[in-house]
Amino acid sequence: MSNSNIVKVAQKAFLQEGRPEVKTGMEVEVSIIIKENGKERIQKFKGLVIKNAGKSALEKTITVRRKIGAFGVEKIFAIHSPTIHKIDILRQFKVRRKSIKFIRELTGKAARLREIKL
Repeated sequence: MSNSNIVKVAQKAFLQEGRPEVKTGMEVEVSIIIKENGKERIQKFKGLVIKNAGKSALEKTITVRRKIGAFGVEKIFAIHSPTIHKIDILRQFKVRRKSIKFIRELTGKAARLREIKL
């Protein structure tokens, strides 16, 4: 058994089931489990996926950008993290790149993307 097979077997126990295939250009709503004072609550973060990263399944991360007022807020989520309750895909836009970080500088009509019907 090679080293890569051993790593895959070890990682299989930590993979979360039912996570969708998230791609760049999708508008997603990520539900995060937050623990405060011994209590748990679910907080939602809705935004546009501007980057996918990670080679193996356990290392997969997405960068989600949300515009709040005049500021842009970005969060990086590990897809198979136990703190993520669920990921909902709301819409998908047509993009031709793996990373659409250029959307940060664009405002107004220039920041529009063409929607693909799911």
